[in-house]
This record gives sequence, C-alpha cells and structure tokens, in this order.
Amino acid sequence: MDNPSSSSASKDNAGPGSMPTSHQQQSSGAVPPQPPVVATAASIARPHGHELPFVTPSSYLRPRPSSAARKMPEKPPSPLDKDQIEGLRAIRDFLKVRTSYDVLPLSFRLIVLDNDLLIKKSLNILIQNAIVSAPLWDSHNSRFAGLLTATDYINVIQYYCQFPDEMHKLEHFRLSSLRVTDIEKAIGASPLETVSVNPMRPLYEACRRMLKTRARRIPLVDVDDETGREMVVSVITQYRILKFIAVNNEHNTVLLKKSLREIGLGSYKNLATAKMNDSVLNVVDLMVKQNISCVPIVDAHNRLLNVFEAVDIIPCIKGGMYEELSSSVGEALCRRPDDSPGIYTCSPEDRLDSIFDTVRKSRVHRLIVVDDDNRLVGVISLSDILKYVLLHGEEDDIKGP
Repeated sequence: MDNPSSSSASKDNAGPGSMPTSHQQQSSGAVPPQPPVVATAASIARPHGHELPFVTPSSYLRPRPSSAARKMPEKPPSPLDKDQIEGLRAIRDFLKVRTSYDVLPLSFRLIVLDNDLLIKKSLNILIQNAIVSAPLWDSHNSRFAGLLTATDYINVIQYYCQFPDEMHKLEHFRLSSLRVTDIEKAIGASPLETVSVNPMRPLYEACRRMLKTRARRIPLVDVDDETGREMVVSVITQYRILKFIAVNNEHNTVLLKKSLREIGLGSYKNLATAKMNDSVLNVVDLMVKQNISCVPIVDAHNRLLNVFEAVDIIPCIKGGMYEELSSSVGEALCRRPDDSPGIYTCSPEDRLDSIFDTVRKSRVHRLIVVDDDNRLVGVISLSDILKYVLLHGEEDDIKGP
C-alpha cells in the first residue's frame, strides 16, 4: 500500500514538464530515466460527469472542407428543363433573324403630332382616334422629337397638384413643354429617354433596348437615303412583339411548359391596390410613388374587381377638365371605350405556353394572378414576360445592345 505522504511529496517535486503516474518508482539505480508522458483527454480516465471541458487539439488542426466543396452536386436538368431551355433559345434565334419591320401589319395608320400642338388639343386627338400614344415631330428641325404617352399626362396632373395657382398656364402649354424645359423640370420628374430603333435592325435589339429603358413601346425611325432626314415609320409595342412571337413560334412556345410559380414570373409582394370609391387623384399619386402603370381594384376581402391603368387617365382630363380627377375610380372606369379589352386573369399554376396562347388570341396588356377565390395574388406585366424570354439563363443582363 502506497504512503499518501510520499505520493504527495512526489507530486510537489515534479517538474513543470511532467505529469503524475499511477505508481511512483520505488527503487533508484539501474533503470535509466524515461521521457515524460503527456496525457491526453482520451488517456485520462475520469468518473462519469467529470469529463474535461475542452476538446482535443486535433479537432482544430484537422482540415475542413470549404463550403463550396460541401455543396451538393447540381441535379442534371430534367426533360422539362431541357424543353424550356430549347424553346427559349429558339425564340431568341428567331428574334435575331427578324427585323422590327417584320412586326408591322400589311397596312396601318400612323398619327404623328407636331411638337407645337397644345396639350389640350393632343388629348382630344388621342381620344377621337382611340389611341393612347403618338410620336412627336419637331417641325423646326425636321426630326423625331419623342413619344407622347400617358406618362406625360400624369406629369401634367402632378404639375396641376403642385402648382394649383398656375392652372391658367396649362391652357397654353404645348407638347414641347412636356420635356425638361418646363413640366418635367418643375415637378422634378426624370426625363423620358427619346429612344428609337431603325426598322431594319434585328428585332432582338429593339427588345433589349425596350428592357433597358423600361419603355413599353418604341418608335421605328428610319433615315431617308437622299435627304438624310429622319422618317417616323411606326411604333411597336411589347404586346405586338409578344403576339408576333406567339403567332410565328407556336412550335417553340409549346415547349415552355413550366408553371408561372416555377419560373417566378411576375410581382407578388407589396402590391399597390385601391378601392372603387378611391379618387382618381389618389390612384395617380400611387402610380407615381410606386413607379407602376396599373393599380388592381379590389374589394374589402382583396377580391379582384378591375384594374385602373395609366391610359384610363386620358378620358378623365379630356378638354382640360382636371376637376374630374377628384371623381372615384369606379366613375373613371365607366369612361372606358366600348372596345376596351378588359382584364385577363391567371393562376400561379398556369404554364407559360398557355400565356402565349392567350396573347395569340386576345389583346392582352397584363395578367392579374388570382387564387381560386378570385383574391389578388400578383401582377404579370408584358415586360416580365419579355424579360424572361430574352434573359432567362443568359449570363449577360439588360445592359447589352
């Protein structure tokens, strides 16, 4: 039996580099000194509940795989994915070999407004001819001067709201006043880009430019070979482009069988909405703040009733009657022309090929996503569709040509 006192003395005399062992050497002499033994957590037996409160150093020194190496290998594309990619590539190739001129119908009417025309008269011309936009012409310099759209009239409304004492000036404003010189500068609005494309350039370029400038329509401007002067040929819209794709690429659009939910098409968060009894002026203010061109009209249970679009503003200020902006949205919607296309709805489970089928058969400006109870879920613009068709899976972005 070991002597407790001698064991204690041995511990006190131990050098700083040694650890006590189970038994002390009893005899001196013949046995050469052994190197000190360093104990590890694994070699020291401790009662249950008294384990060492640290881990072995090897856990820190052992190399750990990087986060990239720990990623699961990518799943190979399914037949559905392959069809989707094949369809999109075929449509893009089609747009690269066709020109913007190909989109135009065999016969059409083009109304061009002189830049010196009064804003009040331009409103009447648009309404009388059932159009919502028109190219502008600078007769002093014989050149294209921009595109008149509903956004310009929204700027006029903002000017009216911010400077009510200068209402009398609106009667004398001309279309040339819409740009940075007067109205846009006064209300602090960003100037619209005066973009155009040559009608003989590939249609793909026109689509990319529309996405880059966020324009929903773009004028086709050519140059006369003899005089060198510009000529406004026509205006193409996103709807006309998508319909051109749908009519001439049905064998490719049928490959786009993924649902809207799968491809994440549209806007679904923080949707701006209004009620039927809201004033037109409030809805216009909502459009300006949210930078949107339409506001879904819903009831108290968020069920879709209608959609107020930017073009619905034009009849509200016909003849300069800006007082009608205080009327309700419901009253404004009653002023729509009889041939108004109405609204088109879809569900998140509808497929993209069915959307193209709808575009091929009907005049669609946007689709409102609803659930089975007709409650508002999201909004899909034609820009969303065009952007997906042109850019999905591409490494470049809309900063291209």
